[in-house]
Amino acid sequence: MKKQGAVVRWDDAKGFGFIHSPSSSAQLFFHIRDWRGSAAPTLNQRVNFEEIHVGGKGPRAMDVRPDADRTAAPPHKPPRTAAQRARPSQRPSTSRRVSPHRQPASAGPALALMLVWAGLLIAGVMLNRLSWLLLPAALIFNGVTFYVYWQDKFAATQAGWRTPENTLHSLGLMGGWPGAWFAHQILRHKSAKQAFRQVYWMTAILNVTALGTWVLLPWMPLPH
Repeated sequence: MKKQGAVVRWDDAKGFGFIHSPSSSAQLFFHIRDWRGSAAPTLNQRVNFEEIHVGGKGPRAMDVRPDADRTAAPPHKPPRTAAQRARPSQRPSTSRRVSPHRQPASAGPALALMLVWAGLLIAGVMLNRLSWLLLPAALIFNGVTFYVYWQDKFAATQAGWRTPENTLHSLGLMGGWPGAWFAHQILRHKSAKQAFRQVYWMTAILNVTALGTWVLLPWMPLPH
């Protein structure tokens, strides 16, 4: 049965949003592939949709269509008085500003740390402090880390089972932080959450420090 509602949230970067409908008990998730409009959804846009329920994930909207391209009416504002019209505008400057969490992070520090990390791995092999098998293993492990980030990104768009942040940080601490960095840049996943980024850099620095200590300090015993 077709229902009606209005878009109350839309994330254009991730391609999903939520609909509020008086005939539903909760907000309904919908994905861009379920959208049937010619343009991207907008906030307060009225829509028609089919409601379904998938397991215990809550209601979901399918076949979402714009309701004659109408938007929800904004709250009524009383007319301005003559005194209010005579006042100078107090609105802030309309110059476009980029939100801080959308500004691209500089790649310089990360790439420099990756060069140090790769140099330590090669030096460890040449000094017989590490097995040469660790080189392909590091590449494979970073590929696995990138895949885990991709899977978590996909789950976020589908309202599916998410990978705990502690698991992502553990992968970085064990040497997968370069793969995680490329996931941040390519997938745009976990790249705007400041708290997560701070812990990520801690895991990267700890991993490189531990690797450098093992490779370069002569007083540490060689593995048998």
